[in-house]
This record gives sequence, structure tokens and C-alpha cells, in this order.
Amino acid sequence: MLDIAVIEEPAAAEASLDPIRSGILAALAEPGSATMLAARLGLPRQKVNYHLKELERHGLVELAEERRRGNVTERVYRATAASYVISPIVLAAVSPDPARSPDQLSARWLLALGSRLVQEVGQLLTGAARAGQRVASFGIDAEVRFASAADRAAFAEELARSVAALVGRYHDESTPAGRTHRVVVGLHQVPTTAPRGPAPDAPDAADAAAPTPPVQPAPAQPETGQENRR
Repeated sequence: MLDIAVIEEPAAAEASLDPIRSGILAALAEPGSATMLAARLGLPRQKVNYHLKELERHGLVELAEERRRGNVTERVYRATAASYVISPIVLAAVSPDPARSPDQLSARWLLALGSRLVQEVGQLLTGAARAGQRVASFGIDAEVRFASAADRAAFAEELARSVAALVGRYHDESTPAGRTHRVVVGLHQVPTTAPRGPAPDAPDAADAAAPTPPVQPAPAQPETGQENRR
């Protein structure tokens, strides 16, 4: 079972979003038959069996084993992944394009970057899985709590300078065998699970007193590829 699988087919995405089928996928973190799932979910076995076949048709579940019980063969299924991500490529015609209106201070542009990240990494994972290879990648996940909006602005400026310096130091246009990698750095307030003061996208008093100034973007680099597939 994969840790995460990327859904790129519209029909598979539609199948995964059905409430009964998503419940079956969650239940199949542990292998089970239609009879076992019916008992777990409180549904008729015939209905569970129908949805299982649809999920199997779209590659979201797979046959784990067959057990012979008297004159009956019990088919035991498992989910193909512990969790699933629907790629924005499913809605390719209306997926966000970060090149349309780049704005470092726009939360919607940050969302467009994230959408492109999911799409590109999903394509890499799909291709690597077919070739039996791994995807070379690197990620950083951190949280920082700012005392004020001014500190946040200073952090963003310093981060932009640091990234620009690293890009300038290592980017090499002259290497024929080189592979272009995409660097995405995002900064956003962590959403709260319960209302607690101003909404995440609403400016607070500190923001009003010290608005975040524009941050100079790192030098743009030509996009001749995506991530390293090695």
C-alpha cells in the first residue's frame, strides 16, 4: 500500500468523492471483504460489493487475496493507498495558472503555486511508479510565530534575499545534462480550528499599523523541466 496516491483521472476522482465509496476507502486501510465492510459500515453487502467493483475499476482498491469458505470464494480487498490527493489536472481547463497574475503578497497566488506543486509532483510520482523509480525531492516544513507584522515583513524580505542568492549561486544555464528544479517557498498564517480573534485572512491591528511591504522576487529562471526523476 502506498502512503499517498495521486488521482489524475476525472472518473476516478468522481468515484473517490462519493460518500459511500470514500467511507469504503477509509475502512480498507485494513483489508476486508464485502461482507466484512458491510458489517463495519452498516450497509447491505450487495451495495458494498457494487461500490467495491467501481473502486477497483478505477484503481483505488485492489484484490488482496481470495479465501475459500466452503463452496464460496471470499474476495478480500485493500485500498491502494493510505490516503489520496486529487490532482488539479482533473480540472485542467480551469486549474489556476501562477503565471497569470504573479503577486507575492496574494494568498490566491500562493494557492495557485500549491496547486501547480500538487499537479507536477503528482505527474512525477505517476511516471516514476510506472518506471519503477523514485522521485528525488526535498521539503521543509516549519512554523514561525511573529510578534508583529513588521517582523513578518522583515522575515519575508530576508527569506527572499537568501533564496535569490542561492538560486544565483547554483543555477547553471550552460550545463547540457542539467535538470531544472522548481523552488517554492510559501508563508501563510496557520488556520485555527475554532474562531479565535480575526479570521486568518483578515488584517489585525498590527497589520493595519505595519502593512507588509512588497518583497522583491528572486530572479526568474527559464522552466526547461520539472523535478529530477532520478
